[in-house]
Amino acid sequence: MRLDHVSYAAGPDGLDATAERLAAELGVELVDGGIHPRFGTRNRVLPLAGGHYLEVVAALDHPAADKVPFGQAVKARSAAGGGWLGWVVAVDDLAPIEERLGRPAVDGHRLRPDGFDLVWKQIGVMGLMNDPQLPFFVHWESNPAEHPSKGGHDVVLLSLDIAGDPHFVTAWLGEPEDHPLDDVDVRWLPPNGGPGVRSVRFRTDHGEVTV
Repeated sequence: MRLDHVSYAAGPDGLDATAERLAAELGVELVDGGIHPRFGTRNRVLPLAGGHYLEVVAALDHPAADKVPFGQAVKARSAAGGGWLGWVVAVDDLAPIEERLGRPAVDGHRLRPDGFDLVWKQIGVMGLMNDPQLPFFVHWESNPAEHPSKGGHDVVLLSLDIAGDPHFVTAWLGEPEDHPLDDVDVRWLPPNGGPGVRSVRFRTDHGEVTV
C-alpha cells in the first residue's frame, strides 16, 4: 500500500500563515490548491518527490464544514490549535475496503485556481475523526498527470511517526505491522497524549527536517 499524502490543519493564524511557516521550515513554497466544495475546505499544496504531497488545509465559513466528515475533522483540529490532521493512502480498488468497512466511498473534488476540477473517491474519514491514528483511503479518478504531486520539488517524505497501536492500524490497512507502507517508513510511538501523526520527516536541499 502506498502513501498518497499527509494533511496538516491550519492553526489559529489561518491557512496562509501556517503554509508560510511550513514553507520556511522546508525551504519551498506551497501553492494554492483551491477549494473542496463538498467538504467546505480549501488547501495549499506542496508537491513532493516520489508521488507524494503535503497539504495544509483549513475550513471555510461554509455549511459543508459542519456537515461533512472531512470538514468537521479539519475544523476540529484547527480549533485545537492546528497541526497534523492525518495520513492518506492511495489504492487502485476501493471495493475491498468498502466491503470491509461496510459503507460506500464518497466523491471528492477540488477546484484548482486554474479551473481544473480534480476528482477522486475516498473512504475512512469517519475512522480518522474517531481515532486519529487511522489513515483514510483515496482512489484518484482524474488523469494521473494531474495528481497533486506533479511538478514536485526535490523534497522527499522519508518517514512518519505515528502514536498508536500498530496492530490495530495495520489491521485497518490490511497490511503487516512491520511493513504498512511500500514507500515510506513508519515509526510507531506510544499513544501518550493521544493517538495520531506526531511528526513527518523530510529530506530537503538543506538537510533533513522534521515537522
